[in-house]
Amino acid sequence: MNVNTGTESFDVVVVGLGGLGSATAWHLAASGQRVLGLEQFEFGHDRGASHDTSRILRHSYHRPDYVRLTRDAYDDWAHLEQAGGRQFVTLTGGIDLCPEGSPLPLDDYWHSLSAEGIPYELLDADEVRGRWPQISVPDGTTAMYQERTSIVPAASSTAAMQQLATAAGGRLLDNTPVTEIRHGAGGVEVVTPRGRYSAGKVVLCTDAWANTLLRPLGWDIPITTLEEQVTYFEPVDPSRFAPEVFPVWIWLDDPSFYGFPSYGEATVKAGQDCGGPEVSPDRRSGATDPEMLSRLSRFMGERFPLSGRAVRSKRCLYTLTPDRDFVLGAVPGAERVLVGLGAAHAFKFAPTLGRMLSALVQDETLAKTEPYTAFRLDRPALTDRDHPVNWMN
Repeated sequence: MNVNTGTESFDVVVVGLGGLGSATAWHLAASGQRVLGLEQFEFGHDRGASHDTSRILRHSYHRPDYVRLTRDAYDDWAHLEQAGGRQFVTLTGGIDLCPEGSPLPLDDYWHSLSAEGIPYELLDADEVRGRWPQISVPDGTTAMYQERTSIVPAASSTAAMQQLATAAGGRLLDNTPVTEIRHGAGGVEVVTPRGRYSAGKVVLCTDAWANTLLRPLGWDIPITTLEEQVTYFEPVDPSRFAPEVFPVWIWLDDPSFYGFPSYGEATVKAGQDCGGPEVSPDRRSGATDPEMLSRLSRFMGERFPLSGRAVRSKRCLYTLTPDRDFVLGAVPGAERVLVGLGAAHAFKFAPTLGRMLSALVQDETLAKTEPYTAFRLDRPALTDRDHPVNWMN
């Protein structure tokens, strides 16, 4: 590169080391790139979306292109397990529950699985209640069961990818916020309170903070940040909710909810999808919201009556694009800067999207291939300010 700033030089600087950024740093370092990873907070912090325990890994999606991507996700989680020398994927099976009159048709899900040759079972309300007496569904409910649905751990797998990045030669720094990115024809300069760093390319995996660094480059992604809340419930008989006998579940309705079997402790975790207030990432409460807790507790008492009392809640950020699709690509006009943004459903894809971003850094022609084309920064959902907003998928 031709930037001459007297600073340390790297092939790539990754900004933001949550699940997506850590995966990107790992794959880049493993491919021989000289990588610097910068995290504005301490490693393992809980201010973003890659902390706490469980996340859902599943094939069940509303579009065939996402189902195809889930095939890669399972393979990439297996690769992470092999590289890290430990198990991350816990198989539970998963059920999508669709009450009568729901605005989220289950048809989109099973048609997409059928198109990609993924097996599933369609069940009626009696079959659901018969197989899982812990679930109380109303008559008219339809359901889809997929046996490969699993749980993956957020905080520990993020830490593992950071360790693998370091072991492969990457340099990762926490408590190092980036204050400015200077894009030039020969490279990029990254400015932090700790010092300045130059690189051939920069990958921004800064989630809710993305526009802070994009606006000076002439881009402003229309994102909305919600402060969500998950709650852990304590069943009287935790064995009824063990992963061997109880599945991950998603309630496809408005409002939509989701939950897990017991995982690592004698509790069950549940939450509402897109149910929290809009916040600024630097101005959020972090405290339990009693109204959200009450709404979820009522739902759990009605549909999962054996789930027990709520024992604690945890807040996290949802960073949503208008179409709830990922952002994965170079910034038009500042192509040495790439963006990876997960749209609040990416942790299951973290190792995959990190691999894809790493590949795109090294071969920009990939941007013209599927699935990169669906996630470009200059797609209509991100450039047309009148584009309809739809987070229910």
